[in-house]
Amino acid sequence: MSGRPALAVTVGDPVGIGPEITVRTLAEVGTAASARGVVVADPAVLRRAAEVCGLDVQVRALDSWDLPEEREGVIDCFDIGELGETDLAWGTVDKRAGAAAVRAIEVAARAAVDRRVAGIVTGPINKEAIWAAGSRHLGHTEMLGALTGATRQNTMFVVRGKKIFFATRHVSLRTALDQVGVDQQAAAIEEALTALRVFGHDEPRLAVAAINPHGGENGAFGTEETDHLVPAVERVRASGADVVGPVPADSVFHQLLQGRYDGVLSQYHDQGHIAAKTFDFDGTISVTVGLPILRTSVDHGTAFDIAGTGAADPGTMRSAFLHGCEFSHFADRIRAEYDA
Repeated sequence: MSGRPALAVTVGDPVGIGPEITVRTLAEVGTAASARGVVVADPAVLRRAAEVCGLDVQVRALDSWDLPEEREGVIDCFDIGELGETDLAWGTVDKRAGAAAVRAIEVAARAAVDRRVAGIVTGPINKEAIWAAGSRHLGHTEMLGALTGATRQNTMFVVRGKKIFFATRHVSLRTALDQVGVDQQAAAIEEALTALRVFGHDEPRLAVAAINPHGGENGAFGTEETDHLVPAVERVRASGADVVGPVPADSVFHQLLQGRYDGVLSQYHDQGHIAAKTFDFDGTISVTVGLPILRTSVDHGTAFDIAGTGAADPGTMRSAFLHGCEFSHFADRIRAEYDA
């Protein structure tokens, strides 16, 4: 690479809102961002999206990561050769669209692994479509793990510079509670602290969110805190880490925003999602930690109901791309920490 670092940007499902929010974002940031975006897709998909959005931009097809000189008003597209000029119906589950989404992720991930780009930014996929295309993976995270050889990945939300982690993932609340244990909590704390260091916090400050109201009130409202969270926090603190908790969940995210901590470990999916998205929905983006490559992403779906109308708000894609630009400076740190 020469000049600014490059980020490979995938549109996700080509008949969802991904192409629209991608072209809007790259047309808006132009050459002003600290990294350049190269879309990984079929060029015709981007041209159709630009037309829908009423954008006066040129889509330049590329077949190599030896990138040409940038030009204002030009969106570069690494041609994956999956759909060609085929026009698929907007907003429908289509295995051809799913195959294009999978192919783009494969190409972008390979470019990042081979250091042709500094990282990847991913748009929203439709899981039903990728499964119809034959993918065996639950989604982006699992697919990228397989493509990069990573064995354990986690989600880090970033909202206005603050980080939120998740001790449990996409499971029912009942299952999440059943998964809580001292070893599990200690591992999640250590993973969060590692991610904070990788992403620029040399002396990270982490708070662990409680599960029960008022942090359990010493067992009166539940014993998860006394039985599992407190021992885990004490174990990690004994190594010298700056970690506190469990802090009641109705105050810990406010304290995060005040600057008391660099990150919060939330206990289950909605606990962290509600806090972040209520504060700034469009500004909340997802970073996959544990991969040997940088990956930022939107944290919303394909919005098939408005796809093809030009009405989609590009705010989250813009945030994901700009955070990717910012975090591209940590690409070597990420590789050194997580390379399998």
